[in-house]
Amino acid sequence: MAWDDALAAMLRAELAAEPVSEKKMFGGLAFLRHGHMVCGIHRGGAAFRVGKPQETAACAMEGVSPIEMAGRPMPGMVAADADAMADPGRRSALMALALGFVKTLPPKLPASGRRAKAD
Repeated sequence: MAWDDALAAMLRAELAAEPVSEKKMFGGLAFLRHGHMVCGIHRGGAAFRVGKPQETAACAMEGVSPIEMAGRPMPGMVAADADAMADPGRRSALMALALGFVKTLPPKLPASGRRAKAD
């Protein structure tokens, strides 16, 4: 498995009161609220969608940094290393930032509710 099952259990516990689903993505496991990624886990740590306004505050935490994919920055997304995830205070603070941001987003329509593409 490409992620830490113990970390997945900790994040599930923190998200227990939220309407979240899980989806395997990018070689890891993502937690989504109404179709929007809140956080995800991968080998060596986790990623949180904190939003652009909270990115600086999140990156001020030890073990947290901006995310780049294929050399391009992903604004509003941060990576947390294994040490940051092992610290309940930092993990909870990142989760609060991520949930605070994602709760501002409108729910995504389910795939079945989307308009079909014309051929």
